[in-house]
Amino acid sequence: MALVQPQVSPQAASEADFMPQYKLGYVWAISLIAAMGGLLFGYDWVVIGGAKPFFEPYFHILTGTAQSGWANSCALLGCLIGSMISGALSDRFGRKRLLLASGLLFTGSSILTGGASTFHIFVFWRICGGVAIGMASNLSPMYIAEVAPAAMRGRLVAVNQLAIVFGILAAQVSNLLIARKMPDNATAEMIRLSWNGLQGWRWMFYAVAVPSVAFFALTLFVPESPRWLVKKGRDSLALRILARIGGERYAAGEVGQIRATLVGVESQRVRFGELLAPRVRRIIGIGVILAVLQQWCGLNVIFNYGQEIFHDAGYGVSATLFNIVITGAVTFVFSGVAILMVEGLGRRLLILSGCLGLVVTHSLTGLSLFLHMKGLFVVVPVMASMASYALSLAPITWVLISEIFPNRIRGAAISVSVSALWIACFILTYTFPLLYKTLGSASTFWVYAAICLAGAVFIMLRVPETRGKTLEQIEHELVG
Repeated sequence: MALVQPQVSPQAASEADFMPQYKLGYVWAISLIAAMGGLLFGYDWVVIGGAKPFFEPYFHILTGTAQSGWANSCALLGCLIGSMISGALSDRFGRKRLLLASGLLFTGSSILTGGASTFHIFVFWRICGGVAIGMASNLSPMYIAEVAPAAMRGRLVAVNQLAIVFGILAAQVSNLLIARKMPDNATAEMIRLSWNGLQGWRWMFYAVAVPSVAFFALTLFVPESPRWLVKKGRDSLALRILARIGGERYAAGEVGQIRATLVGVESQRVRFGELLAPRVRRIIGIGVILAVLQQWCGLNVIFNYGQEIFHDAGYGVSATLFNIVITGAVTFVFSGVAILMVEGLGRRLLILSGCLGLVVTHSLTGLSLFLHMKGLFVVVPVMASMASYALSLAPITWVLISEIFPNRIRGAAISVSVSALWIACFILTYTFPLLYKTLGSASTFWVYAAICLAGAVFIMLRVPETRGKTLEQIEHELVG
């Protein structure tokens, strides 16, 4: 019996001819390698939370003091430096070279932080590690957004957030495995003289070097961003990279769109004053406010100050480390869910629902602490907060920041937004012990709930939907 071929109209056949044939394995491979910068960001950023109960007694730091806040927040000063320099440097030297530089810095700073003999040396190398975090937080989502096809971009950039929380979870598990069990009533002096106080916290930092070396080695094999190459006039190389992603016709179309956004402007050099132009200023404002909101929603204090929060919930040192691992696991699982939902539900609905969810969960956490409840009465709303954050503000902020800025100024504009994020994170991390001590634990979480409510109003009024659009389409709609 002969096979009957389906009848296809000439128009449909013509449209089918122009459908890009994405090399999904290649796209995923280079995106996952870039996302390892996010993994190191999460690992190096959170490793201090597990080391905190042990290096503080070693350096004779009292918990809840300004020195304690500085020890935990000093890396954020480096994050700010890294995010500020990476925009200009990546526009000049390319995304790939800066990713390689961040891998080297992660490796060196982790080893030297672990080997610190004095508190001042410890702080210096933590700041250097923060520079690497700031660079990676800027570069990894930007690189992924610039190589990803429009239909997959949200999901691939969200993978960077999944890598961040995987790094967080890996650091928490590593800390738990490295630390030796301590009695719940252990004094600071007992901890200082224990293996944990003398050596354990050092190995927590040394461990960061392992994924750092792997990131550097793998990044050698990824291509440069094709959008950066077009900006630098290297269209032929950009065409080859884009053809490997989606075929020759896809490559030609993409280069044409990218080139159109650069016509009539001096594309080789970006002046930061241009970011204040009326058409751009509004978009910069959205990026900055989203970045600040992601921090001031209050979730990051759980990673850095879980010890205090779970201590108030009635848990000892070993149980606190275990609970911190559970928060990382919850964040990882729901970040994975966000990847599945970001292209279906869109950016705006996810981030808005997450903000409103945090209003409820922070309020419940504050109520539990106000009523002096213990155990699961505190842990459950904290875990629910982590889930809401992982579904919304954590990944979607990075997706939107990587999407909304014009091609020519993307590096500089993302640098401004990410710098604002790290300034906000520094303020949050440094002030949390003071707020916790002066306002009380309950009122501190109610303050974060109020910030999330204000953020939800801003999102409803100002944040656009970018799902399914090319970066050039988004630029045309937002800037004109």
